[in-house]
Amino acid sequence: MTMIAYPPKPSPGDRVAVISPSSGLPGLFPLPFELGLERLRKEFVLEPVEYPTTRKMGATPAERAADIHAAFADPTIKAVIASIGGDDQITVLPFLDRELIRANPKPFFGLSDNTNLLAYLRNTGIVGYHGASVMVELGRPGAMHPQTADSLRAALFTSGPYELRPAERFNDIDRDWADPATFDSKPSTRPGSGWSWVNADRVVEGRTWGGCLEILGSLLMADREIARDPAEYDGGVLLLETSEELPSAAEVFRTLRNMGERGLLGRFSALLMARPKTWSFEHPNGPEESARYAAEQREAVLHAMRDYAPEATIVFDVDFGHTDPQVVIPYGGTVRVDGPARRVTVTY
Repeated sequence: MTMIAYPPKPSPGDRVAVISPSSGLPGLFPLPFELGLERLRKEFVLEPVEYPTTRKMGATPAERAADIHAAFADPTIKAVIASIGGDDQITVLPFLDRELIRANPKPFFGLSDNTNLLAYLRNTGIVGYHGASVMVELGRPGAMHPQTADSLRAALFTSGPYELRPAERFNDIDRDWADPATFDSKPSTRPGSGWSWVNADRVVEGRTWGGCLEILGSLLMADREIARDPAEYDGGVLLLETSEELPSAAEVFRTLRNMGERGLLGRFSALLMARPKTWSFEHPNGPEESARYAAEQREAVLHAMRDYAPEATIVFDVDFGHTDPQVVIPYGGTVRVDGPARRVTVTY
């Protein structure tokens, strides 16, 4: 079994790396990126340090890997934060030096395509942090969502238990980052419906694995960063979320079915399923379409879990995916899912 440890935490005033291991979108959309950097400085009292490919579109996998190595190897850098996700970080993994990174453990924050690097770090023995990209969460128009900010602050600077809570209101509709007017006001929100529980008659505590479902599908197909011994995941807590690509219910079911056929799905004692994003610029769904999409995704997940992990505890609509607010979840760290008390506690 892989021995996984929490890396040392930064302190206010420390330097933190801001890198783009997936896409150099800060170069195309500087407004949310600059806002995110400003909040790192003013609200979190951290000094962001950029690298050669942070704002470079089309950087090669080797160039992006070099930035990752530089960030981890620099003793003055105390944490590493992704600017945003993308869709080809899997091509960066073969260029990474596992021994260099293992010798210089640091907290890494990212989600979506950064599932690749989070899985890599877990297999290297380092707890990562799913959430909090610079452009999206830190660069949120108007102000950071209070739940996001509180969770990120706790994950950055503290160690120990942190209880998650359902968002009373949420948003999953994006606005144009190229339009300065976007940043004049906070996003509109709508009421949340709380968490939904399945098999909530037990308490589960285990280490997490998972991330963005579409990226997990890629890792499974390429056979990268998946434990050779499925027992690695026994008793763990599976994290799953879907992206702005809005995968169909059929795609969600097939990916989970394939995980089941590989002998992975049944290893987990609990599943935290993030609130699905139901809107994108390509699919600007109205309220009824959004509700239908979410319901169909939930049924697809339930179908797969009934087939391969019927006893697992499931919590739906946890706010750690591509919606707002977004709490940080330790990746490879410990999560306690208390069904009878309807409580989820992470350990930062």
